[in-house]
Amino acid sequence: MLKLSLISVAVASSLFLSGCQTTEVSQQTKDVATNNSVSPVVTTPVDFGGEQITLKQAMAHPDWLGRQPESAFWGADSDTIYYKRKQAGNELRDLFAVSNKQKSTKVSLAELHAVGAQNAIYNSDRTLQSYEFKGNIFVKNIESGDLTQVTHSSAYEYAPQFLTDNRLAYRAGNALFAVDLKTGLTKELVKLHLADKPQGVKEPSGYIAEQQHKLIQFVALTHKNSKDREARAQEIDTKNASIQSNQFYLGKGKALVSVSLAPTGDKLIAVITDNKPSRADTDIMPNYVSQNGDIDPVKARRRVADTEPMSSEIIFIDLNRAEQVTLSYDTLPGFDEDVLAEVKRENAEAKGGTYNSKKVPRDINLIDTWGWNQSAIRWNSDGSQVAVMLGAWDNKDRWIATVDFDKQQFISQHRLHDNAWINYTYNDFGWLNDQNTLYYLSEQSGYSQLYLKPLNSKAKAMTAGKFVVSEPTLTSDNKFIYYKANKEHPGLYEIYRVNLETGQDEQITDLDGLTDYQLSPNEQQLLLTHSKIMMPPELYVADAAPKASVSRLTNTVSDTFLNKKLIAPKIVAVPSSHQGEPVYAKVYYPADYQEGETGKNRKAVIFNHGAGYLQNSHMGWSNYFREFMFHSLLASEGYVVMDMDYRGSKGYGRDWRTAIYRHMGKPEIEDLADGVEWMVDNANVDRGAVGTYGGSYGGFMTFMALFTQPDLFQAGAALRPVTDWAYYNDPYTSNILNRPDVDPIAYERSSPIYHAEGLKNKLLINAPMVDDNVFFQDVVRLVQRLIELEKEDFETAIYPVEPHGFRQPSSWLDEYRRIYKLFKENL
Repeated sequence: MLKLSLISVAVASSLFLSGCQTTEVSQQTKDVATNNSVSPVVTTPVDFGGEQITLKQAMAHPDWLGRQPESAFWGADSDTIYYKRKQAGNELRDLFAVSNKQKSTKVSLAELHAVGAQNAIYNSDRTLQSYEFKGNIFVKNIESGDLTQVTHSSAYEYAPQFLTDNRLAYRAGNALFAVDLKTGLTKELVKLHLADKPQGVKEPSGYIAEQQHKLIQFVALTHKNSKDREARAQEIDTKNASIQSNQFYLGKGKALVSVSLAPTGDKLIAVITDNKPSRADTDIMPNYVSQNGDIDPVKARRRVADTEPMSSEIIFIDLNRAEQVTLSYDTLPGFDEDVLAEVKRENAEAKGGTYNSKKVPRDINLIDTWGWNQSAIRWNSDGSQVAVMLGAWDNKDRWIATVDFDKQQFISQHRLHDNAWINYTYNDFGWLNDQNTLYYLSEQSGYSQLYLKPLNSKAKAMTAGKFVVSEPTLTSDNKFIYYKANKEHPGLYEIYRVNLETGQDEQITDLDGLTDYQLSPNEQQLLLTHSKIMMPPELYVADAAPKASVSRLTNTVSDTFLNKKLIAPKIVAVPSSHQGEPVYAKVYYPADYQEGETGKNRKAVIFNHGAGYLQNSHMGWSNYFREFMFHSLLASEGYVVMDMDYRGSKGYGRDWRTAIYRHMGKPEIEDLADGVEWMVDNANVDRGAVGTYGGSYGGFMTFMALFTQPDLFQAGAALRPVTDWAYYNDPYTSNILNRPDVDPIAYERSSPIYHAEGLKNKLLINAPMVDDNVFFQDVVRLVQRLIELEKEDFETAIYPVEPHGFRQPSSWLDEYRRIYKLFKENL
């Protein structure tokens, strides 16, 4: 059993505002600045286990941890919970069922179709559930448990949807169907064609053709017969209800992005874009260790520098009237603003030129949000209104717009503008049930918060404070919205609910860690996935009410793991010398550390987490579990280890996120420098014996630290690192640095390859060769640059079979042996 100890955290909790915030956003940020100050105390477990962890064990296949539950979801009965668990020794997963009434049992392969799905949908009175399994549609009666297979074909049918007339709609290819669940009759509602509309029988055109019809009776008669047949076919389609004639043509050379049918089944929104290739033939990645011994030219993504502008067309289709219209964006506020005018002017002047701003319609698409499972097109319950979330291709605006069906135009309900970039998460939105009121998340206050907005009326904030709200879930009676938030401390995530009538906010869980949730279909219970710093995630269940008791459903952590001696990190708030908020960090103190010791003789390492926009100094189990054990090993040998949520990390609000806009690698390294100072002042660390390392974004940070502040660290290891942001992907990079053709200044000051001349201390570069995220080419180009600069203090290790995330334990072990050796020999 784990014991808990209180760890004091020195926190300065004033709200930091960056100059990039708009006036509207800044004012709302100011309004919440006095709310919800961070608690100065958090809890972390003490060290446990008696057997020393070894580097080989830490880097072994994670099966030894116990194979934790994955992809859990509720069954339709609101009692059974299903989850996947990896098989030992291979990559296959089994499905298990568990509840408070029964222990975990494996679901047979023959019954996989019968259990439901995480994205299952329900009819309005919650008596029926529908889902897709392996391309077929199923419907389950919740009370009786009876299961009906609606489709059974080789076609891939998906996206089931209950309609207001009790039929079930689904999609197959570019067609939508509706089935009457009582009679079994299936009707094709619409077929969308990515082609130009056929012209039918054409009249003779041109002098020669006209004379041919006038002079040759056979030609004229043949033409008349063709017209008669066409007219009769159209008349039959119109007058005979047994025939389906809803065919719509969206244009040749187009790609279908999304389709959303109204719950009434009589209208839909279709989104199309130009059907351009997503990559060039030259976008390849050589795999030198292929299955057949040849060099395999693996297809790879396009670079941000090669990306072309993309815009979408939003088409409203009325099935009853057989009409379609493309909705214009010109009713959206700011649709033609030159939002990058100052950036373009700065870059033009740097080249000795000038820039004259002008208004031009911007490229606009459905919002591209990472990680959500909802559509960017949301219909209200009765199909009378639809809301669409749109995003500008330049990443500066997000709109929630409804559609005036009579005027056939957008009505903007909410515009979120950010001079840096719109977040690619915290974009959940929808309608209250049976009402014309929207709910949505927005960072307009500086933090993701929940809002309600009746159509064409003022929005109301339902939550407010210096914390992040995510994963809203509306109850069917519109009484509550449940959500996850880090109110008590940036690293503590609990589940809350807000009463939409009274505004009363209630805390549901108090588990002290990292907690995710799913509301049961009957909305009476919560399925919780909960972890702590020292304990991997397990499944729990609790009533969906405050102060409810929590029952544990799974216990998969292995005794081998529990017996390992691991050092628990402390969560500290490192004062910043560059802005008002502290930088939260995990600190692993040496096993023999004595509080108040002096002598400045401790060695230290700072770990830089990847992704940039990721939170790792939280109170839950980390995806960096190998690094956690490596840090514990280092601490057992006398090192102080720090793991910082530098500026740009997730969980700390909009201003923290956008602090790196147009200059990646500057605020983060300033934060690392503050971390070094803190360890010198508070952990007896020798300033001249500090190293750093990290992978992906963390590898990029290692480069920027060693290149731009060469005296800060005595050694560094860059793993799978970015060296030139122009070579990275567009969705991530263009948010932060705009695009290279628009903002080369941002790319050149943010890319390590432009600063390599600053290297003077030991550098280890570890590079996987089949990395389709950060290309091996990044490292190759930087190594050549270092050679040409005649740098001597660097080494490179390559991993021929590894992608971005290593898969082979032998590769993990080799990589961390080299890192361990680097620090042993140079600190």
